Amino acid sequence: MKLTTPTYKILLFCLGVLTSCVPAKEFQALQDKNAKCEEERDKLSIENESLSTKNSELESKTRILQSKVETLTADSLNRAVEFNRIKEELKTLQERYTELKNLQDGVISGSKDETRKLLVQIQKTQEELQEKEDALKELERRLYQRKLGLDKVQADLDQMKKELEERNARLIELERMLNAKDSIMQALRKRVADALFGFEGKGLTVSIQNGKVYVSLEEKLMFKSGSYEIDSKGATALRQLVPVLEQNPDINIMVEGHTDDVPYRGTGALIDNWDLSVKRATTIVRLLLKNSKIDPVRVTAAGRSQYLPIDKAKTPEARQKNRRTEIILTPKMDEILQLLEAN
Repeated sequence: MKLTTPTYKILLFCLGVLTSCVPAKEFQALQDKNAKCEEERDKLSIENESLSTKNSELESKTRILQSKVETLTADSLNRAVEFNRIKEELKTLQERYTELKNLQDGVISGSKDETRKLLVQIQKTQEELQEKEDALKELERRLYQRKLGLDKVQADLDQMKKELEERNARLIELERMLNAKDSIMQALRKRVADALFGFEGKGLTVSIQNGKVYVSLEEKLMFKSGSYEIDSKGATALRQLVPVLEQNPDINIMVEGHTDDVPYRGTGALIDNWDLSVKRATTIVRLLLKNSKIDPVRVTAAGRSQYLPIDKAKTPEARQKNRRTEIILTPKMDEILQLLEAN
């Protein structure tokens, strides 16, 4: 059985949450964790495809075994009829033998020729009787062996049906969980959009990508050019988002800073666009956590510098799009991963 579109979504859900990368060494660790998450996603994709293949094989084997059971059952019925017929013939021969034996006792004093004829007939009847008894025993033996084979085939068939039903049940549960995760993210996107009503279209967008909710904040809403001090309008928008994040404790939060490809020319502690993107991300994280009930364990700050642009064109419009901060909301995948491991 192959998974439907929601199944494809789970594999995209498995992108791990990156850890804080304010210094260069921590960012490298974040990249390593990201690579590990991508490997886990590929592994889950392979396991899912393997599970569908195994289901198809089990269904094929089930059909073959069912056909064998039907053939063996029909053959057993035919042999049972033959068995009953031979038993009737044996019974008739036994009765005939008894009659001849009685006749022999009655004419034992008669002529030698008649006695000889009777003895020949009795001998012939005895031989026929023995042949029938041998045939009956052979048929009984074959019927017994056939029954043993039929029982084994039936047992194998029942076991394969059980395994197939268990796998189908796990696949159905996986589908249900994926659909539930998708519904949760759709509902979360709506709650985020409602909370940020009034800001959308004014430097802020809310969307779903790869099973995650993305809140994209343009530079003009959040920061002045080359600065990581948050603007008052941006701070207001983020404070409106905090209650939604508090009410969804099973959602992980990634804050990513992005710059354009123009080299940073500022002064002070910042050296380049890496520093600027990281500082902007940590500034937003601190604002979200300040006086809120959001567990810091759920939150990661990351800097992407200029290396993940929305638009690769070398125009002012493209660079403006690329100067942004994204808040990425991801559902936890613990239950789905446990179900996949069980398969």
